[in-house]
Amino acid sequence: MTKEEIKTKVQDLVKAPSCYAGLKALAEEWLKAEGTAAEKALSVKLVAELEADVQPIDEVIAFFGSAEGKKIFGDEKAAGMLKHFEEVKAAGGRWCDCPACAAGRVILDNKDVIL
Repeated sequence: MTKEEIKTKVQDLVKAPSCYAGLKALAEEWLKAEGTAAEKALSVKLVAELEADVQPIDEVIAFFGSAEGKKIFGDEKAAGMLKHFEEVKAAGGRWCDCPACAAGRVILDNKDVIL
């Protein structure tokens, strides 16, 4: 994967409705830092944040099956998300497949390009 392809994935991350505000701000900062002295340090920070935020499928399943997941999303939405993520796991998925996590996983799988 090229740095330009990583940049596209970071742009996808920023656009993802499932990307929380803090990660979005960091990704936008990384995009603006391209070619500057700050780029390397921001690359390290972005990778560390993605390592903390991209969720393993078992954690996502546990969350949507929990009282907290139901409280945040409502019983019906949480049940639908739980079913979806159980299907992802049954098909061999190891990670959350929401748009933010999917873009983040690609970046993490190719982090050597920016580190």
